[in-house]
Amino acid sequence: MTKSVRIDHAKAAVAFLQKPDHVAFHDKRLWDLRSKRDVQVHGIPEWETLRELASGIKEHTLSNLAEYIAQFTDRADKKGVVVYFVANAEEHNELVYKLISERGMTSLVKSKSMLSDECYMRDYLDPRGITVMETDLGERIQQLDLQDPSHMVVPAVHKLRVYVAELFGKTIGTDPKNSDIHYLAESQRMNTRPYFVHEKTAGMTGCNFAVAETDTVVVCTNEGNADLSANVPPLHIASIGIEKIIPTIADLGVFVRMLSRSALGLPITQYTSHFRTPPRLGTEMHYILVDNGRSECLAMNDFWFSLKCIRCGACMNTCPVYRRSGDLSYGGTYSGPIGAITNPTYDLKHYSALPFASTMNGSCTNVCPVKVNIREQIYKWCAVIAEKHEVPFVKQEVLKMAGWLLASPTLYRGTVASLGDALKRLPN
Repeated sequence: MTKSVRIDHAKAAVAFLQKPDHVAFHDKRLWDLRSKRDVQVHGIPEWETLRELASGIKEHTLSNLAEYIAQFTDRADKKGVVVYFVANAEEHNELVYKLISERGMTSLVKSKSMLSDECYMRDYLDPRGITVMETDLGERIQQLDLQDPSHMVVPAVHKLRVYVAELFGKTIGTDPKNSDIHYLAESQRMNTRPYFVHEKTAGMTGCNFAVAETDTVVVCTNEGNADLSANVPPLHIASIGIEKIIPTIADLGVFVRMLSRSALGLPITQYTSHFRTPPRLGTEMHYILVDNGRSECLAMNDFWFSLKCIRCGACMNTCPVYRRSGDLSYGGTYSGPIGAITNPTYDLKHYSALPFASTMNGSCTNVCPVKVNIREQIYKWCAVIAEKHEVPFVKQEVLKMAGWLLASPTLYRGTVASLGDALKRLPN
């Protein structure tokens, strides 16, 4: 869906910065995840070898994607799984609605899926009488607060538990003054459980990896909600971005070792679930393979590398801009450094400010487990945006002034000296 208004990242970040306690917590929590990631990485001597392997596997697969999609589809079809290929978000949402409504179902329990967020699936289903229940704790918090997820892995990372307690009190009837983490998690669990066993409920999962060799959909979670969504309802729908395909089960071992370490600083996720066939007699499993701009991105010589991303969020955890401006300031499903290079492929004008929301420090590239050259792509996007005259006017003027200043050594040295004197006189 093409949008017309340019995202003003700096302006949107102001709302986040209005809550200093949230900003401080957000920054500290994400840097803690980055620090834990470093501990895990330093404990694996072959980490850089794994990065090379993972990057190579992804590049090979994306270079032969049609072949591996065909292999995955053929094997799944032979095992009673129905596979669809849809071109865009609209087709995805229409198909999900059709599958649910034709079976007389009125609700959908789903585990975390960035793809369904990307397709704005809830916005499509809710007005059509399908109640969507987010079963991931962070996603459910964001859903109840009428907000999009704030992070790829920890969707409500910017919210303090006191705020969550008040939110739950308003929406699901818990004690608004009880901010005990275990109480809040248990309350959310008890609120969602009835939906799983309702006879008119369908289930949905996302997909971390889709193995062509075995037609396996692999979902990695820490709450077990994906297993319930896939196995309890009589209908399981898996939404799969076509870039999630990998060739073999042996390749999966490389990514499983890297995903949770990069995302949360943990050796492995609590649940690494493999789905291949309908769970029992009388149930159905449907795979929806979604393009939604991925083929166009794959055809871009400079920018197709972003499709290697495994959605670990490591680049977000380390990014000083993201940590201090929050996800919602990016205006899209994907934020932080990976959002800055992914979103412009969908709508250049709308997301033209995002590549400039960077210090170009390169930390995002350094931590990426699949070696996406994020820093280089941010720089290239800035150049493309400038060439297409999509740079905001204020930024254009600032860049002109910077160019004028840097072009004159005498003027530059004088400015630096005057700034030094000014800093000495400013209050601490």
